[in-house]
Amino acid sequence: MKNNYEVEQLVASHLLKIKAVKLSPDNPFVWASGWNSPIYCDNRVTLSYPVVRNFLRQEFVKIIKDEIGDVDLIAGVATGGIAIGALIAQELGLPFVYVRSSSKAHGLENKIEGFAQKGQSVVVIEDLISTGGSSLRAVEALRNFGCNVKCMLAIFTYGFPVAEKAFTEANCEFKTLSNYNTLISAALKDNYITEKDMEMLKEWRTSPETWGK
Repeated sequence: MKNNYEVEQLVASHLLKIKAVKLSPDNPFVWASGWNSPIYCDNRVTLSYPVVRNFLRQEFVKIIKDEIGDVDLIAGVATGGIAIGALIAQELGLPFVYVRSSSKAHGLENKIEGFAQKGQSVVVIEDLISTGGSSLRAVEALRNFGCNVKCMLAIFTYGFPVAEKAFTEANCEFKTLSNYNTLISAALKDNYITEKDMEMLKEWRTSPETWGK
């Protein structure tokens, strides 16, 4: 049986091998928050690799069964959490819904797509957690509807203190399969990055809101 650290290492290795992690210090990525970032983790790529997506699904299912317990509903956060969330729901034989970033501007104007009921216990699935803003808006939408959010699960977290604080203030537990420190350590060990890259990535991690400005 794999322990948490082994899972973190395996997930990081998978993400690196399928090139889900992109490094671009000279032409930084710009996040929705306005932060400049020399690194980008695109977990949607995992869906194109059956071995990787099956591994992720199995590890999420294990957490739900072993650590969370009985659940009525799986909810994916649009768009990154939809596909993996549906796979998890299928494996568990549970209903599935997904939560939009904002309500539709037409039709039924739904924010929660699918059939949910008030009082249902829910596990929310996300592809990654950065600042936590979009993830927690999905949690808020489910709570406002009347669901009981037991936990959020994500493939990866950058581990920003701002996100951890936001989840604490929202009284929402979250668990992830891997994290930033494990990822960059694995990248250095397997020669995906250099020592110089490593120092730059550590520097960015300490003050992402001002890096590159």
